[in-house]
Amino acid sequence: MGNLRLGTVTYNIAKDWDLATILKRLDTLNFEGVELRTGHAHKVEVNLSKVERAEIKKRFDDSPVDLAGLGSAFEYHSADPAEVKKNIAGTREYVRLAHDLGAPGVKVRPNGVPKGGDLDATLRQIGQALREVGEDAQGFGVEIRVEVHGAITQLVPNLAQIMAHANHPNVFVCWNSNPTDVVNGSIRDNFALVAPKIREVHLRDLTDEAYPWRDLFALLDASNFDGYTLAEIPESTDPDRVLRYFRSLWLAYQPRAK
Repeated sequence: MGNLRLGTVTYNIAKDWDLATILKRLDTLNFEGVELRTGHAHKVEVNLSKVERAEIKKRFDDSPVDLAGLGSAFEYHSADPAEVKKNIAGTREYVRLAHDLGAPGVKVRPNGVPKGGDLDATLRQIGQALREVGEDAQGFGVEIRVEVHGAITQLVPNLAQIMAHANHPNVFVCWNSNPTDVVNGSIRDNFALVAPKIREVHLRDLTDEAYPWRDLFALLDASNFDGYTLAEIPESTDPDRVLRYFRSLWLAYQPRAK
């Protein structure tokens, strides 16, 4: 039996919150963790000094809210080798930031296939880049978490191919709750393709009845998933109210809530 934990990403509902607001609000709302997305108002970025990084780490250490991970937008599908190399270098910097802050993982992503590009070659290229950053991150005790993302690459069989090419024990999956997960009304077959590698989950709006949320929660529970399920939902003029409703639905979908 798994132990699902509730958190949020700072994309988009918390994108304008500074770190003090994130820690205070999430504690009040009974959210246990947060994945900090790069480029947002909390300004937790690679340009922080060692002293600033230590200060942020202490703020999380002193808070009941966990730093569940860092959310980057690094991607490795480009047909330009220099662009891929740049994204690998950026990932390495972000891994060092995660290490200094005590974050357990860095989220990266595939983001499609270049126009006119070969699918198999692109999946292999992404996987090889992931192996490289996964190996680097392992030395810092930081996981690489690959979001199921991007046109074509978000199709779970293709993501599974990427993971096979990566073939590294420190490269994991971030399940992204995409509409394309659902085939003939079910996510079971797609979920099974990557289930052993799922390390975190991004949840979309739980009011979307087209997605089989109860099945997802049951599959996570059955696979003994012991990690964060993170709200990745639109911003709101009343975020506290929206996040309270989200938590209520999250609790209702727990298999043990039946």
